[in-house]
Amino acid sequence: MTARVRSSVTIGNFDGVHRGHLALIDRATRLAAEGALRSVAVTFDPHPAAVLRPEAVPSALQSIDERVALLRAHGMDEVVVIPFDERLAAQRPEHFVTEFLVERLDAAVVVVGENFRFGAGASGDVSMLSMLGAEHGFSVEPVGLVDDEGHPISSSAIRALLATGDLEAVSRALGRSFTLTGTVVRGEGRGRTLGVPTANVAVDPGRALPADGVYACWAWPDGAVIAPPGATVPDDPGRVAAVVNVGWRPTFDGTSRTVEAHLLLDGPEDGPQDGPAGSGPDLYERRLTLAFQARIRGEVRFDGPEALIGRIREDIAVAHGLLQGP
Repeated sequence: MTARVRSSVTIGNFDGVHRGHLALIDRATRLAAEGALRSVAVTFDPHPAAVLRPEAVPSALQSIDERVALLRAHGMDEVVVIPFDERLAAQRPEHFVTEFLVERLDAAVVVVGENFRFGAGASGDVSMLSMLGAEHGFSVEPVGLVDDEGHPISSSAIRALLATGDLEAVSRALGRSFTLTGTVVRGEGRGRTLGVPTANVAVDPGRALPADGVYACWAWPDGAVIAPPGATVPDDPGRVAAVVNVGWRPTFDGTSRTVEAHLLLDGPEDGPQDGPAGSGPDLYERRLTLAFQARIRGEVRFDGPEALIGRIREDIAVAHGLLQGP
């Protein structure tokens, strides 16, 4: 019988897979390579707050599928998604270690953040994990927090930056562009009547969105794009420039927050005229991924459609200028 390969394990919620998470992933994969181990990321779904504080569940920077795909793209051999439920929330730290790290993963080394907590009531810390590791035959490597301009990078900090529309800081913290993926659904068709057809992108409930406003984005009409390590956004010939509005459409007294993308397949003065977003092929029911590059302006209520159309034309020209380059 072939002996099971032991594991280099890193544990975290990993929402956003930001630069702080990448420090853990980099250390875990390096240790795996050095010790001929398999690298394993352990994460949880839903967010622990859904069980512990259901009234205060934070918005998600990405879906669980996007999280798993990105962890794998950054070199993890395996991603284990543990359902976070009441049983897990009540589990004592030593039982978590025995069930998952020892029996399931046969951990040889465990890489965690220096502020890592686990077990019922967050009663376990790095010191306890190290003690339990000594008992069960694995070592523990704590990794310090990663800063951006003097501020610790965290998923909650990125959510706060995103809510202000500070895409530059968000991209630095993530190490790539912020992306949203959703299905194109039928809207009110108002963009087409204005000569700027848009794709109404239905994102999953509970997803974090940028501050209301207009953005220059890259778009992919066929779903999620995973950036390679170190890349802000893939230089993919399939990408399309887009102007994206996030908000309530105050000029038309909108009652729901929407994400609407106008794809720029022609020149800076004009958008294409067929398909729900002027994309040529019909985008309805297809997945559309948006990578946010720059904020053009905040959302504004205009006096009427003519004033809005004029400003949209300006936004299109600005977006073309922002997205030009190698």
